[in-house]
Amino acid sequence: MIYLDYAATTPLHPKALEAMLPFLTERFGNPSAAYSLARQAQKAIDDARRSVAAVLGCRPSDVIFTSGGTESINTALKGVAFAQKKARAGNHIVTTEVEHHAVLHTCSYLEQFGFEVTYVPVDSLGRVDPDDIARAITERTVLVSVMLANNEVGTVQPVGEVARLVCERGRQLRKRIAVHTDAVQAPGLLPIRVDDLGVDLLSISGHKFGGPKGTGALFIRRGTPFVSQLAGGGQERQRRAGTENVAGIVGQAVALAEAEAARPGHAPVMAKLRDRLTEALLRAVPDSRLNGHPVHRLANNVNISVRGLRGDDLVLALDKEGLAASAGAACGSSTWEPSHVLLAMGLSMADAVGGLRLTLGSETSDADIDEAAAIVPRVVAGLRPVAAAR
Repeated sequence: MIYLDYAATTPLHPKALEAMLPFLTERFGNPSAAYSLARQAQKAIDDARRSVAAVLGCRPSDVIFTSGGTESINTALKGVAFAQKKARAGNHIVTTEVEHHAVLHTCSYLEQFGFEVTYVPVDSLGRVDPDDIARAITERTVLVSVMLANNEVGTVQPVGEVARLVCERGRQLRKRIAVHTDAVQAPGLLPIRVDDLGVDLLSISGHKFGGPKGTGALFIRRGTPFVSQLAGGGQERQRRAGTENVAGIVGQAVALAEAEAARPGHAPVMAKLRDRLTEALLRAVPDSRLNGHPVHRLANNVNISVRGLRGDDLVLALDKEGLAASAGAACGSSTWEPSHVLLAMGLSMADAVGGLRLTLGSETSDADIDEAAAIVPRVVAGLRPVAAAR
């Protein structure tokens, strides 16, 4: 099997597994207890928090551990929104039309509680204009959420410039407007230091960069208005109740450190493989087009549309040929529908239903690229007569 769906999930890093094993066996203590076995678990969490903070360039106390990217995003958006509503600071949120469903559906949820949401459009390459974000801000705005990199088409957003303009508008309005970024796709591919990005909240998910599933982290800058979304114990400094997943937290921290250490050398190599695959597919597949920005793009992302074919049909046919790919976001793959990202970019329905995402990873080889470049055109050619007969 040639695995080209690293945006969906990644294999567990061997060092992460090694670090986790003791906490799945003999070091099973509950960190909230007082005896030595528990203190070992608490120390492991503290060490992991410092490790994650080092990658983010923040205080360890500004990092909380969650069950994944979806929880981190929900916690960030709801935590800020309800805190600001309670303080009567405002009820307006600004985001983009191409966010992950974890953001879009959370915003829809908040609309049921009286929040107003502005969904800012993007250009044909999937990029938002920071000035459009700034223009959407009103006296009632309390939160802006713009993803760092798109999970479907790989377009990298100008989050730093967005944050700068939001801060500037906040000063003009004499209020604090929090900026959140969904950075789930970024670790190992882009720098994620929070001060460089200028954000107040940042969400990540462990299994996207070699950590275990069921783990995530959320950066909340000190002083950001926030109320906890889980009632229970006092874990995570009263911000996320529940017994900690010690093994998962440890494994995630190790994987993040490894991904960041490898990034400077790894990302440029992956970008060359990405470009080679992209060029080969666009040359060999008739009526195909690249989706997303050609320059401001994740180093591992190839997303093409094949007119006349459905993405889910492509994925199933590719699987039979030994190639694992995606028709779009894995989180939405159980039901077939056109990509909301491609539609927001202005693609026709015919192109939006034919999206195919291939994402590379640390184990992708030159041979994998060569074989994928041969398999995809062959599968497309085989599906065209079937599609034409429908």
